[in-house]
Amino acid sequence: MITVVVPVHNEVANIEPLLDKIATATQTVPITEVIYVDDCSRDGTPAVLEKACAAYPFLRVICHRGRCGQSAALWTGISHAQNGIIVTLDGDGQNDPVDIAKIYDQYCVAGAGRVMVAGQRKKRHDNVVRRVSSRIANRVRSSLLKDGVRDAGCSLKLFRRDDFLMLPRMNHLHRFLPVLMQREGVTVVLCDVVHHPRRHGVSKYGVWNRLWVGIVDLFGVRWLQRRAFDPVDIAEVTKGKPNECVSGAA
Repeated sequence: MITVVVPVHNEVANIEPLLDKIATATQTVPITEVIYVDDCSRDGTPAVLEKACAAYPFLRVICHRGRCGQSAALWTGISHAQNGIIVTLDGDGQNDPVDIAKIYDQYCVAGAGRVMVAGQRKKRHDNVVRRVSSRIANRVRSSLLKDGVRDAGCSLKLFRRDDFLMLPRMNHLHRFLPVLMQREGVTVVLCDVVHHPRRHGVSKYGVWNRLWVGIVDLFGVRWLQRRAFDPVDIAEVTKGKPNECVSGAA
């Protein structure tokens, strides 16, 4: 079964249109739970989500008391998920839930084991500055990390909950999920997906609020990548009696 996790911050006008599309996706994909994590919105998003719970029985809502960021919101949602398979979506409506069926099929074809299916946007509907800056950032990241992914920023991904919870808890984790999954021995499969224009609200990301932290994060992830080690081949595990506490002098 699949849990869809959607982090949101000030996306009041995008809640119901996206939930409608996710509800449609449940007809073809085994989605039994959708978790929205509200990252301290101030625009009425929590009230809309609370009302939506009555209309969508699969919906669960978790609210942060303070602004924590997208990676923390993902961690909150995934750690509270009741299913073993996770799909992540942006809450702005630019990812299309119809593609969940596509990435789930890819997961099944790949063996449905320790596999991540990472969406890659075929044609981005963002402004020129965001497209160019993202293209440059992806090339630099790919060149340094050698992860073979051309669009690490696409939020539409499918993976096992247990694999995600093995990753280091860090800010901006969501930007490096494929390479960190690879570090843990997870196979990453790429899948082209649709990308829609943003119809409501304002993007939370710009060039300058991503550039400098992105550079620092990049070298931090490279450090983690270089210090990974292969699983240890254990010859034998011997089960003995629990240690007994002996009182008194020897």
